[in-house]
Amino acid sequence: FLSSEEEDQRNPYAFIGARDGFDFPGSNTLDPFQNQTPKIEGVYEWVKILVCLPIAALRLVLFGLCLVTGYLATLSALQGWKDRQNPMPKARFRVMWITRFCARGILFSFGYHWIKRKGKPAPREIAPIVVSNHLSYVEPIFFFYDLFPTIVSSESHDSMPFVGTIIRAMQVIYVDRFSKSSRRNAVNEIKRKASCNLFPRLLLFPEGTTSNGRAVISFQLGAFIPGFPVQPVVVRYPHVHFDQSWGNIGLGRLMFRMFTQFHNFMEVEYLPIVFPHKNGKENAVHYSQRTRCIIASALNVTMTSHTYEDYMLFEKAVQSKQENPSLYLVEMAYIQSSLNLTSSEAVDFLDIFLSMDPDSSGYIDFDGFLKGLKLKPCGVSEKIFEFLDVQNIGKITFKQFLVGSSCILKLPLFGEACEVAFSLCDVNKKDHILKQELVDSLSSSIPISNPNEMDELFALFDEDGDGRISKTEFMSCLRRYPWLIALFSSKLFHF
Repeated sequence: FLSSEEEDQRNPYAFIGARDGFDFPGSNTLDPFQNQTPKIEGVYEWVKILVCLPIAALRLVLFGLCLVTGYLATLSALQGWKDRQNPMPKARFRVMWITRFCARGILFSFGYHWIKRKGKPAPREIAPIVVSNHLSYVEPIFFFYDLFPTIVSSESHDSMPFVGTIIRAMQVIYVDRFSKSSRRNAVNEIKRKASCNLFPRLLLFPEGTTSNGRAVISFQLGAFIPGFPVQPVVVRYPHVHFDQSWGNIGLGRLMFRMFTQFHNFMEVEYLPIVFPHKNGKENAVHYSQRTRCIIASALNVTMTSHTYEDYMLFEKAVQSKQENPSLYLVEMAYIQSSLNLTSSEAVDFLDIFLSMDPDSSGYIDFDGFLKGLKLKPCGVSEKIFEFLDVQNIGKITFKQFLVGSSCILKLPLFGEACEVAFSLCDVNKKDHILKQELVDSLSSSIPISNPNEMDELFALFDEDGDGRISKTEFMSCLRRYPWLIALFSSKLFHF
């Protein structure tokens, strides 16, 4: 640790190697998840809905009939089929045509009476993998009808009524996006099935979640690691009054709006095949970037560094009744690549940020910051806040909070500083810290007139409430609240 307390009077983390300030990426104001017509607005829309209500009832009946018929046909196709690791036998495959026609009937019931198509699917032998942008639950239904591909899907979809059975007939590859072993197994299955022309082509939505179509967000690499040619497809939903993207609105509401439109427009364009470079030295990241650029160019939209993890943060903000949840989008692809921060750590930081009572503009002030950290105003707490307040406006956004916190947490000396801080506080080397020991250790950093003033801060460390802080609790607390390591700087300066 730096030996001189004068090393940096403004930077409370200079002693563990933090620079004065941190690199803060500019904020992207584009929200790629927000549905643009979440509410029914305008006389025209209300009149149209009233006129279409009888039609919606008929469409609902058609939807139900197609769903049940397709489900029963799929059960028939799957009956007695044991060897599902190999391609589906042709006789069973023919039965699945019933379900495919039912899928087109479902699209018709949603108001997609005709679908504009451009280009053609490439031969499976040339491009065994198809990748598409993802706006709604409509694209999987269309591709099921048009291509009957093998899809890569979340494990949670297997338990969905009707849907789980149908996607099993597609010989789905399940993946848990938060499990490295699951992702690795999924890539191996993609390689195995893509290399055998007896399997259907594979369909992946590399964005990993739905967007509103105003941008192409970051790609997952599963479609590109195997190194096969891919055919990009772009899907558009031209609209004036009703945005058909799933976005942040409920499934039931979206279906109701679809049922009560005269017609819903959909365009599908099959783009030229994208081949990996012939020299074989192109990595999956570059391959995915080239493909993403092609899709973005065809859609005439920008590319952003948002990911599914951004949508998790967005949903968390919605559940917390934040006035503008878009303010909590941070472009996690950049955060993860540059700061090596996991999605669970980002969600934990958001929980802490929300506990600090951000205002309607998504900012927290100094008082809210102290409230979340159980601190009182003092020189050290002011320096901690100033370190995060890179704009010097007396307020912090979640993105500033997340990036600044990550910079502290990921410093090479951070873990060692936590270990040494515990050792210095544990005066009698009994593997735990009592309240008075914590008070004594922090007295040079925080003015303490009464030991009871430290009750809330002590409780922050004492997770199980047994009246003492174990080393595990101490380390865990500092990982959740890395800013607190600055409180021990005066002791660590002289270590």
